[in-house]
Amino acid sequence: MELKRVESARTGDFYYKGRHPSGLDIYLYPKENGRSTRAVFGTKYGSIDNCFQRSDEASAETFPEGIAHYLEHKLFESEDGDAFARYAETGANANAFTGFESTCYVFSCTDRLYDSLRILLDFVQSPYFTEETVAKEQGIIGQEIKMYEDLPGWRVFFNYLQAMYHSHPVRKDAAGTIESIAEITPEHLYRCYNTFYNLNNMALVLSGKFDVDKVITVCDEMLKPSPLISVKRVFPKEPDTVVRPFIEQKLSVAMPVFQFGYKEDAKKPRKETDMAAMSALLAILASDASPMFRKLLDGGLINEASFSRDYFEGSGYATVMFGGESRDPEAAAELIRSEVARLQKEGITEEDFRWAKRSLYGESISALNHAAGIASWVIDFAFKGMELFTYIDALAGLTLPQVRQKLETLRDDRSVLSVIWPI
Repeated sequence: MELKRVESARTGDFYYKGRHPSGLDIYLYPKENGRSTRAVFGTKYGSIDNCFQRSDEASAETFPEGIAHYLEHKLFESEDGDAFARYAETGANANAFTGFESTCYVFSCTDRLYDSLRILLDFVQSPYFTEETVAKEQGIIGQEIKMYEDLPGWRVFFNYLQAMYHSHPVRKDAAGTIESIAEITPEHLYRCYNTFYNLNNMALVLSGKFDVDKVITVCDEMLKPSPLISVKRVFPKEPDTVVRPFIEQKLSVAMPVFQFGYKEDAKKPRKETDMAAMSALLAILASDASPMFRKLLDGGLINEASFSRDYFEGSGYATVMFGGESRDPEAAAELIRSEVARLQKEGITEEDFRWAKRSLYGESISALNHAAGIASWVIDFAFKGMELFTYIDALAGLTLPQVRQKLETLRDDRSVLSVIWPI
């Protein structure tokens, strides 16, 4: 296969990118000074992809909620045993996670890389689902769902999404419900696997210490050619409005937990410049050096260790969020509202903009020293149709008007406050 060298004149880093004859996109990011290697084998398939149409079929089909997460669990099991047991023999540290739009299988290692890579490429390409194993997993995942129902961070987030989104499947719990997973059959699993675990819909990323030629040799040995099909994800129409501005629940917590934020227009795909501008805006608004953060902290309205800011976005959804523990969530949300309104009226200063830009750029350059972070970045950007070095260049070339434009998208009539109160 032909590999293209992608270079960043700004950072001095580079990686190789190519499409394997099997259909798989491969990204190889060497970091010779590192001590470990990270591998990520992912598919562009997550919890929101419950209704889809294949390019070789005439109509869309809907599947039970939670099936992407269910598939992730089941792929670790095969007729030959458990993948974790195989990794234990090579010393690799393995895991997997299902997001809203992707499912990734990962490992990190300092030794026996190519043996671990063979394990990864083997089990992810070897589905094994029977009535008995599927029924067994329903009980395991059912317990996991019940555990999530009692986690304040999980519940405050999904309550927030349910108050914000009328119909988009991002409002649904990623693991599904007890009722939805009871509907899942081996036929459902094979159907979704054969659609989304097609190598043309997947990517492999390695970062750290490795020999490029040896990696390609293992890929040539292990990858199974996939038919060329595409998938159209089908989502219901989502209004611009929120469902309701406030949602609350009581759980066993010592301190109230809140999530507050703004629903964004998500009709157009975001680009690297959009992500850079929003990152800068969030730093200006809510970094630990911002006036808003100091006001929240000095007023006793947030817990410094738990407070967070995020731009949560994807296909058909986008929201700017703030959250954490607070003795008075409603007062914290009101202060955030007032600070956003103040900046919209008075404007972002050139000094604050330059500080945020320098800070984010420095953080991005520093992150290029860590194999695990690089691998996650590369595959996340690839699945979004973006590219890592283009994002870093966008940060470096960011302008104040670009950030001001993002500030104006925060509308109070599209805000939501979610609170978990102590019982």
